[in-house]
Amino acid sequence: MKRFSGLALSAIAFLVAASGSALADAAYDQCIAKADGTNTAWAQCGGDWVAREDAKLNKVWHQVYGQTDGQTKTDLLAEQRLWNAYKESSCNFYANGDWGREGQVLNFSECRAKVIAARTGELQEYGRFFSPK
Repeated sequence: MKRFSGLALSAIAFLVAASGSALADAAYDQCIAKADGTNTAWAQCGGDWVAREDAKLNKVWHQVYGQTDGQTKTDLLAEQRLWNAYKESSCNFYANGDWGREGQVLNFSECRAKVIAARTGELQEYGRFFSPK
């Protein structure tokens, strides 16, 4: 894969910061809009977004997991442990330096937040099939 030039990465970062990500949450968009344009500020916005998605996931996980028992509970826990391992490895290519600092502070956070949000959606779908105890 070819590396993007610094100018191309700066242009992409500007467009993301100026327009906000269509799939970002409102708090992220507001944070980016108010940020001073530094990598540190952008990284903080992204880290906060990931933390919010993680909190949503944990809430849904506890609800859904609490509705299960028996082998379903065992299997769901095993699945979640495997998913956690995947999550911890997801999007790391953005953080490896090939995408520049903007990849590390903008793309990585967006990618990781979306991975977590997708899992939250999956768990919510599972919850539709489990009856509360």
